Amino acid sequence: MSDTKVDFSPAAAPLAEKLLDSAREIIARYPLGRERSALLPLLHLVQTTEGHVSPDGVAFCAEVLGINKAQVGAVATFYTMYKRRPTGEYLVSVCTNTLCNMLGGQEIYDGLTEHLGVGHDETTADGKITLEHAECLAACDYAPVVTVNYDFTIDQATPDSAVGLVEGLRKGEKLTPSRGARLCSLKEMQFQLAGFADERDGAVADGPAGAPTLRGVTLAQQHGVAVPNFDIDTPIATTKPARDESARAVKDPGPGSATAPATAKPEGKIASVAKKAAEAVKHAAAVVVDKAETVVEHRKAGEPVKAGDDKDPEVRTAEHRNPDASTPTPDEGKLRTGQAPENAAEAAGAAGNAPAGDGKPAGDGRPAGDSKRDGGKRDGGKRGKEKK
Repeated sequence: MSDTKVDFSPAAAPLAEKLLDSAREIIARYPLGRERSALLPLLHLVQTTEGHVSPDGVAFCAEVLGINKAQVGAVATFYTMYKRRPTGEYLVSVCTNTLCNMLGGQEIYDGLTEHLGVGHDETTADGKITLEHAECLAACDYAPVVTVNYDFTIDQATPDSAVGLVEGLRKGEKLTPSRGARLCSLKEMQFQLAGFADERDGAVADGPAGAPTLRGVTLAQQHGVAVPNFDIDTPIATTKPARDESARAVKDPGPGSATAPATAKPEGKIASVAKKAAEAVKHAAAVVVDKAETVVEHRKAGEPVKAGDDKDPEVRTAEHRNPDASTPTPDEGKLRTGQAPENAAEAAGAAGNAPAGDGKPAGDGRPAGDSKRDGGKRDGGKRGKEKK
């Protein structure tokens, strides 16, 4: 891409002057021939300049990737984080999904709507705040949640705390979120979503972590649970290690393998509790199986049979009539009409059934050409008398 010259259209040229170098840096992250995968961060890059994905932004993305505008528009209209009209400096999102709603999310949203005088996806007259309700912000343990430019800002929010938040933003105050990084403008956030680091001094060192987020670490410390031989200074691998079958055999030896450890390590508290729970479940399952295998009374024949006969009735009937391949299948017509009932209940039911007719309307049994019917005579005679 860096070696290719692109002749941009008049619609895309203004954005190309500002964003082309950053766009090329984004595209270079993807393998050759897979450049189209850069579309998502490129759309965020467009929003760093315009605050939304404009028609010019769609044209720029299409031309820099060599695809058509319809393909870009299909992606830009699918994801809610791509805005199709100008957005305020701060995007305030209120979760109104199930849990947050039950804990007051809708009341918070309604309070902001009334205070700001705008509805969903609308921007205040001063261009500062765009309000939206979100389906889920993935922080149910902090519900109800309010975010600003996709950063968690108020946990366990209330209508009053939400109103205080937007008023502080409108006044230009530097607000510290409940947890997470320092608040920034929406365009600055779009730059980060495009894959670039936040260059503001100390931007990621402000907000603390929340107690629910640290709950697992706290429990591990309380119970003395730790990862064996863990070194916090160990660098994170950037590539997958080569597949080594011999290493797998050592790591996960099969039963009876010579490499299996001779003695087991002492179990920790949590492991022993889990083992006891598994044994209890196993015992309960065995009791259920024993009860299920006891003799029960058969509903039809009255003979004791074991439970578990879950065959399809048609399969069972077919096996009864034709137990193996050497037994010829009886004629289908005989099965319907000639087979004797097997028990008294079937015999009684069959005796009460009238013989089936041939399906023809009444009177159709006369020889061909005889078009006269008794009913017709009576009706014709009667009508004839009435005419006279």
